[in-house]
Amino acid sequence: MNYKLVIFDWDGTLMDSIARIVSSIQASAQYCQLTIPTVQSVKDIIGLSLPKALNILFPGASQTDMAVLREQYKYHYVEADLTPSPLFEHALTLLKALKDEDKLLAVATGKGREGLQRVFSATQTEHFFHASRCADEARSKPDPQMLLSLIAELGVSAEQAVMIGDTSHDMKMAQAAGIDSIGITLGVHDREILTQYQPVAIVDSLAQLQQLLLPSRVLAKA
Repeated sequence: MNYKLVIFDWDGTLMDSIARIVSSIQASAQYCQLTIPTVQSVKDIIGLSLPKALNILFPGASQTDMAVLREQYKYHYVEADLTPSPLFEHALTLLKALKDEDKLLAVATGKGREGLQRVFSATQTEHFFHASRCADEARSKPDPQMLLSLIAELGVSAEQAVMIGDTSHDMKMAQAAGIDSIGITLGVHDREILTQYQPVAIVDSLAQLQQLLLPSRVLAKA
């Protein structure tokens, strides 16, 4: 697995933010007096752009309700919801190890640019990444546009890149782009669901992911 470019999803892959997303969506629905979606139904739309996600969760909502939902979601996620959303264990160690091995790193996320910049700042991680694509800059996952534009910008072939993600949307996006994928079970979807999209591997932690991507470092330490 000697990839030149490693592309990460953010929520549920590097950051433990799924619970906060779910509770913020549910609080927004309650504010708008709409049917509160189940935890699983919210989890299933994580990774999609916010407009696409809300259209799936609230198919009968008016345009006015949709606008208020977007505002309320941002308010709850950024300010009102105090659910912790730290980086997953070993995230910083993995990113540093990859950078030390001169790997190109990128992010392909369902977050908007404002949201990604906010978490970059909060986690002090922006310097690890050579490029990023957000849901308000490209077509929503699972469309391959994010990945295709990243490999074009960074000058690598599809065969030299790998997509790391926790959802079926990440796996489908990689398939559509002709890029290998590795599933991780820290976030939304379990091993059974991720396996359906033929990832080259599935891991249960970022430490396991490092062992896959940088086996020479593991052997050197041994």
